Amino acid sequence: MRSSNVLILALWILLVAGCGGGGGGGGGTKTLVSIAITPSNPFIAVATTQQFTATGTYSDNTTQNLTASVTWASSNTGVATIVGSTGLATPVAVGSTTITATLGGISGTTTLTVTANNVLAISVKDSPSLAFRYPNKPTVSVTICTPGTSTCQTVDDILLDTMSYGLRLFSQVLTVPLPQVAAGSGSLAECVQFADGSADWGPVQMADVILGGEPAVSVPVHVFNAAFGTVPSSCGTPEAGPASAGYNGILGVGPFAYDCGSRCVSGLANIYYSCSGTNCTGTSVPLASQVQNPVALLPVDNNGVLVQLPAIPAGGAPSVTGSLILGIGTRTNNIPSGVTTYPADPTTGDFSTNLNGTGFPNSFIDSGSNGLFFDEITPALAAQLPTCASPNASWFCPPSTVSLTATNSGYQGSPSGPVSFQIGNSTTLFSSGNNAFAELGGPAPSGFDWGMPFFYGRRVFAGIKGKASSLWIGPYWAY
Repeated sequence: MRSSNVLILALWILLVAGCGGGGGGGGGTKTLVSIAITPSNPFIAVATTQQFTATGTYSDNTTQNLTASVTWASSNTGVATIVGSTGLATPVAVGSTTITATLGGISGTTTLTVTANNVLAISVKDSPSLAFRYPNKPTVSVTICTPGTSTCQTVDDILLDTMSYGLRLFSQVLTVPLPQVAAGSGSLAECVQFADGSADWGPVQMADVILGGEPAVSVPVHVFNAAFGTVPSSCGTPEAGPASAGYNGILGVGPFAYDCGSRCVSGLANIYYSCSGTNCTGTSVPLASQVQNPVALLPVDNNGVLVQLPAIPAGGAPSVTGSLILGIGTRTNNIPSGVTTYPADPTTGDFSTNLNGTGFPNSFIDSGSNGLFFDEITPALAAQLPTCASPNASWFCPPSTVSLTATNSGYQGSPSGPVSFQIGNSTTLFSSGNNAFAELGGPAPSGFDWGMPFFYGRRVFAGIKGKASSLWIGPYWAY
C-alpha cells in the first residue's frame, strides 16, 4: 500500500560532453581538475558484475568520459577485482572495497559493496529533480529478462512493498520484450487499487525475474499501461507513468504467493480482465496466470523475506541504506534469532494492534506506506495529534513530538508485545531537508498501518503463507 504526499526518485542521466584533444579554438591549455566515478557507492551481489564510468572535469568546466584512459584499482581484491582498462568490476566475496580511477595524478574514488546472492540493497534517499515530496520511500533494483533468453535489463527505483505481492513495472521503463499472458481468447489485464485512492492498470506479461544474485524465476508480472485496451470504469483513472506515481515499479514481497489467490480463481470481478481489442471484461484467472510474488518461486530462499534498516536519529536522516534479505533461516544472514512471531490472518495477512484501549484487528506492516497511519479514535488522542495545515493536511502536526505505546498481538490474540513509537510535526520534519523519518504519521479511516517508520532499527520478517521456517508456517510477521 502507499500513502499520499509522495516524491519521484530521480533517474540519474550522465551527460558526457566530449572534450577536444588539443585545447582547440586558440584557448589556453586546459588541465584535469577532478574525476568522478559513477555509479556512486553501489551494492551488487556475488556472481554479478558492475560497470563503472570515470568522468573527468577540466579547468574550463568541460567534462570527458575517461573510462578507458584512467587506471582502475580495487583496494581489496579479495572482495572485488576490476579490469584496469574498462572499469568492469567482478565480485569475489561479500564485503566492501574502494574503487579508484587515476589519471595524471588526479584520482576519484567510490565504495563498492558486495552482498550475498540473496540480498537486494534498499535505498531511501532524496529525489531532487522531481515535482513532489516522497519521504520514506524504500527502493530496490530488479533485473528482468525476456523469458528463456539473455535479453535483460535492470530497473532501479522500484518501491519495496511488504503488503503487496508480485512485480509491477511501468511500460515506459521497459526495454525488453515480454510475451502476453492469455485470458481465454483475449489478453489478461489487471487493475490494482491502493489505499491512497490511486490505481494502476495494464496487461499481465511473462518475465524471467532476477532478484539480487538468485537464479531467474519465470513469473507473470503486471505492466502498468494506462493506454492498454479500455480502462474499466471501476478502475478509476490509472497513473499515467513514473512521473505521477513517484517510482518505476513495485516489488511486492508480502506474506502471500499470489496477488489474488482463490478469490480470482472463482471469478472475483474488478481485478483481472480479459481484453480483446479495446473491450475488457472481468474474468476468472488460474493461479498460474496471476501476478505472483517472485520470492515464493526461488529454489531455496522461498519462505519469506527479512527487511533490515538501521535506526535513525530524531528529526530524520538525509538518506538510509539497508537490505532486503531473501529467505528466513535458509542462510547465515537470515537467521531469525531474538524476534517474536505474530501469526497473521491466512486470508488478509493482518494481525491486531491496540492503542490506548482501542483495538485495530486489521493491522499490518507495510514498507510501501511512508508513515504510521491510524485513526486517532479517542478525543484525547485526536487533540494530541492535530493534522497539518495545507499542503500537508494528510499528516499529523502535534506542537511537540508525542510518545505513544501500542500493543501488537497475533491475529488470534497471542502472542502480544508492546511497540513504542513517536509522532512528530510533519511540516517541521519536511522543512529539515531530510528524507527518512522515524516519527512521520498521519490519520487513516480505519486499521493500523505500521509503515516505513516501523522498520528503522528493526529486523522485520514476513513469512509467506504455507511456507515453513523455524519461526512458524506463514503467513506471519516477526520482529
